[in-house]
Amino acid sequence: MLVLWEADGVMVSEIGHRLSLDSGTLTPLLKRLEAAGLISRMRDVQDERRVHIHLTQAGRKLKARAAVVPACVAAASQCPLPDIVQLTKQVRALRDRLAA
Repeated sequence: MLVLWEADGVMVSEIGHRLSLDSGTLTPLLKRLEAAGLISRMRDVQDERRVHIHLTQAGRKLKARAAVVPACVAAASQCPLPDIVQLTKQVRALRDRLAA
């Protein structure tokens, strides 16, 4: 949802790239989000292999409710923000090394 809140109408391949997820993982997730009424999937009229994902009204409304999540996670972790930032960098670096 974060990817779509940043840019609505993104193609499935772009979402997969940004989240480092393959289509086998991403497609079932998108189907569940569609069944929940949060997104709609639309095939590209020029190339039917490409699928664009659009937020529904319910998906856009969810953004306001989700805004408190980062602060709640930070508070529950009991870690100072610089530590969380450093840990995030380390996890990303590990992910990149594993993917290489």
